[in-house]
Amino acid sequence: MTLAVRVPEELSARVPVEQRGPGLDRDAVRMLVSRGAEVAHHAFTELPRLLRAGDLLVVNTSATLAAAVDGWAGHARVVVHFSTRGDDGRWAVELREPDGRGTTRARAAAPAGTEVCVGLPGGVRLVLEEPLSGRSERLWWARVSGGGVPGLLREHGRPIRYAYTERDQPLAVHQTVFALPSGDGEGSAEMPSAARPFTARLVTELVSRGVRFAPVTLHTGVASAEAHEPPYPERFAVPEASAGLINATKAGDGRVIAVGTTAVRAVESAAGGDGVVRPRAGWTDLVVTPARGVRVVDGLLTGLHEPEASHLLMLEAVAGRAAIERGYEAALRGRYLWHEFGDVHLLLP
Repeated sequence: MTLAVRVPEELSARVPVEQRGPGLDRDAVRMLVSRGAEVAHHAFTELPRLLRAGDLLVVNTSATLAAAVDGWAGHARVVVHFSTRGDDGRWAVELREPDGRGTTRARAAAPAGTEVCVGLPGGVRLVLEEPLSGRSERLWWARVSGGGVPGLLREHGRPIRYAYTERDQPLAVHQTVFALPSGDGEGSAEMPSAARPFTARLVTELVSRGVRFAPVTLHTGVASAEAHEPPYPERFAVPEASAGLINATKAGDGRVIAVGTTAVRAVESAAGGDGVVRPRAGWTDLVVTPARGVRVVDGLLTGLHEPEASHLLMLEAVAGRAAIERGYEAALRGRYLWHEFGDVHLLLP
């Protein structure tokens, strides 16, 4: 799905909302609410009054990694984005080049066998072995030697930063209130950003009003900032307790509302053709499209995506094309802010 709209550069959220003025917290963003043909404007802090007792929010507990590390490919400086750890110990990585402004740009694909040193000279070494996918050479499987990647990221990594942001941010800025550290050092290369506006105070208010939470995990990889490719296979887990909560909500009067496209992908990957969610863990290559539809999710809280982003197909599957088009037109007229530090869009039945 591609929307016939253009997002002006000034609508890119360059810093987190709490850095835009005194006394602001993460929840001080705006929220566009779409219910079919109806579009309304709200503050995110109004979310507890827009949901009802018995509703269930599905949240992603994946923690964000400091996934960008400086390195050298021969004499050329590169920035390595660590995306996903494979079952065989290799890592899917993207090589980018510094753009001189503190961010990066795409670089020509390196051939198989390319060696990259990351962290400190003589430290961790990567050898590119094969592309992750036959449809693109952006991400490569790399064999790692000379040290472990989790330790490398802790010592030398920083959060991935895109050109529309103003400056580097501490890793804590990229963590959501639901993030849980992984014992094996896994996590998301990019923040599951739809959950970023939640604060402990807001979660407490939602629980006090009878809204429940179902945690799932999906470790999201490095998205394509330039080509908007469909998502690659990602590691996920839907625990038994969360599957039970989702099924009980579907059997009752509540609505299952996913917080972010990552939560949709995880839940729908665990749903059978009968619409029943079963505990599952492993890899998912599911791409949710209007043709496939959704079996479980009734609503979605998400950020505002680029008009050509592949995520829009998922939004269309949840709410229908007309609702997405009306919502994005309203967001542009209302001067909503885009990207991970921007405003949010709540799609309800």
